[in-house]
Amino acid sequence: MFVLCILLLIAAVVLFLVGRGRTGGWKLGAALSALAGVLAGVFACVHVVNAYEVGVPVTFGKIGSPLTSGVHLTSPFTDITSFSTRPADLDLYDKDVVEVRSSQGGVLYADVTVKWAVVPAKAVALYRLAGNEEAIQERLVVPDSREIIRNVFAGHTSEEGYASAREEIGREIDALIKERLAPRGIDITAVNLRNVRPSDQLQTQIDKKIQQEQDTERAVEAARTAKAEAERKRIEAEGIARANQIIARSLNDKVLYNQCLEAFKEAAKANPVYAVPCGTNAGGSPVIVDGTKK
Repeated sequence: MFVLCILLLIAAVVLFLVGRGRTGGWKLGAALSALAGVLAGVFACVHVVNAYEVGVPVTFGKIGSPLTSGVHLTSPFTDITSFSTRPADLDLYDKDVVEVRSSQGGVLYADVTVKWAVVPAKAVALYRLAGNEEAIQERLVVPDSREIIRNVFAGHTSEEGYASAREEIGREIDALIKERLAPRGIDITAVNLRNVRPSDQLQTQIDKKIQQEQDTERAVEAARTAKAEAERKRIEAEGIARANQIIARSLNDKVLYNQCLEAFKEAAKANPVYAVPCGTNAGGSPVIVDGTKK
């Protein structure tokens, strides 16, 4: 714009000199060119910083104070680099997925989204570090985020990484990225650990481990069932043995003799006279039972 201003003013001077002493529209053309040159010069000194942006002015290599949103009067030789202060998404998935290793050496793939924004007060420092908004992400946010993600996963086992400790790992990554980038003027608004999946080799190992655990559980359950069955049989056998001991203590010759008589009395109901081979002792004489007598 400033170059255009100079050109228009030069054109106005030329038109004025050429049209001097002549009739026609030379003077009008010179006046219009001069007016256009002045307007172009004014616009060259005015810079508008859009909403949710911060500008870093550079004049002849010297960096000035950051410019907030609004209209600013600057030198026509000032170049202004704008940075958006809205949160930007850094998506680390698909071809940019982060490959990490657990403390056990297992390979995992982590899908992570990092939301970051430029702190307006630190725009000058970021300009010195990176130069523009795209460079901030590529030179600062991406490498630091990847490094921290790998370091956090390296402190956890594979099972913790893809299952039991994902929330804890996400919180660790969030805290460490904020701690690393905040002093540089980058505000991390959120870190989302979207997904963690094991590599094919690790998945095979996981499936094998699960199968082994299931086999072990079945073996333990079978052993527990066998033990319970053996205990049941032991208790049953002890009960039978105690019952036999009680019966053995309660029986004597007289009791056995009476039981024998009762048994053959029942048999004699079908036979009028029945010889009962019972005696009062082991060498006792048989007893004749007459079933016709009541």
